[in-house]
Amino acid sequence: MQLYPIQAGHFKLDGGAMFGVVPKSLWQRTNPADSNNMIDIAARCLLVEDENRLILIDTGMGNKQSDKFFGYYHLWGDHTLGKSLAAHGFHRDDITDVFMTHLHFDHCGGSVQWNKDQTGYEPAFKNAHFWTNMDHWAWATNPNKREKASFLKENILPMEDSGQLKFTGLPDGHFLNNSELGFNIFFANGHTDKQMIPMIDYKGKTFCFMADLLPTAGHLSIPFVMGYDTRPLLTLDEKELFLKKAADDNLYLFLEHDAHNEIITVKHTEKGVRLNETFRCDDIF
Repeated sequence: MQLYPIQAGHFKLDGGAMFGVVPKSLWQRTNPADSNNMIDIAARCLLVEDENRLILIDTGMGNKQSDKFFGYYHLWGDHTLGKSLAAHGFHRDDITDVFMTHLHFDHCGGSVQWNKDQTGYEPAFKNAHFWTNMDHWAWATNPNKREKASFLKENILPMEDSGQLKFTGLPDGHFLNNSELGFNIFFANGHTDKQMIPMIDYKGKTFCFMADLLPTAGHLSIPFVMGYDTRPLLTLDEKELFLKKAADDNLYLFLEHDAHNEIITVKHTEKGVRLNETFRCDDIF
């Protein structure tokens, strides 16, 4: 097995929305804001090469939305999913599986693209299965009013229309062991229903793709919960459960949205679970 970080782009989000009820005087210590209160955000995906499978975890925003849409998110930098794949010697057509932690636009938008004449949409990975779970699919295709702006039908329905959509099993509790993709999955319901956190064993370590359960290292404190979460009290419990396990088992946490910290480990302290070490992907993979 080999792991590759895939940079699908960078953008900015309102710091207050990213930290909910936490005062700016606290969260700006780890996530400094610009003059418009916006903080740096990454769309850092992960490619898993495992024998004859090439599994891409999340795909970023993609590029098919309007300039007005992208204007809300202040894109910066020159990373794209296609260029990042090519830098590691791969092409979209090589991907066998796309695993989506959840179907919010910044996690799955790159899974679907315009067709050649821009009259409709098609899968951006023509040889891949697209993986979600049945409960989250139902949640995303019949969205509540809170999340409707994050579940965009053009990002989601073409996967089903193409016949490439697949569903993982569902857990008894939070953990699903030995999923169809060959790794364990932690299911979390606080951010959105049945978000999936892959846990990948690699070279004697376990790497956890944290998605929106832990967006940045600045969110390590249990009460630091995003304003985007639909069930923040559930997030509190799920973060506490997962971070205690991460500290107990020395898990390596791969941060999808932290523009400045790529991989971290955590430790138990008198104040709870806190940052232990920070790593660059290139130093580990």
